[in-house]
Amino acid sequence: MTKDYKELAVAALRSGTVIDHIPSQNLFKAVKILGIEGMDRAVTIGNNLESKRYGRKGIIKVADVEFPEQVINRIALIAPHAKINIIRDYEVAEKHPVQLPDTIVGIVKCPNPKCITNNEPMRTRFAVTEHSPEDVNLRCLYCNRTVAGSEAVIE
Repeated sequence: MTKDYKELAVAALRSGTVIDHIPSQNLFKAVKILGIEGMDRAVTIGNNLESKRYGRKGIIKVADVEFPEQVINRIALIAPHAKINIIRDYEVAEKHPVQLPDTIVGIVKCPNPKCITNNEPMRTRFAVTEHSPEDVNLRCLYCNRTVAGSEAVIE
């Protein structure tokens, strides 16, 4: 007699935020973008989990925190297919895809060593010039250098 055993790879949340469908290779960039390394809340990070649609994926769960939309959408830079789930009383109260803002501020390092942002104490500013399901192209608003989101160095 065989039984079909299934279990959750990651425990359920009472309340908080779940970010799902993060490409495995970009999971820790997402952690850095969200600034959750030093949080005093329960944080669950799962990497290389099975995904029917993408093969392998990463997931981040943060208990008792609902990130502002402008913060959470910044991970669209490195995870354009990510989905946001807001959990309340163990139920999904809201579910929506990430949306990339038109301007990325203070997240990506400019690849141009002569750019003023690499030589003066100022935040970087990039315009999103192209956004496809596979990647994002950014243009530095100070020196006009372009960089693909997948190759961007996260500050």
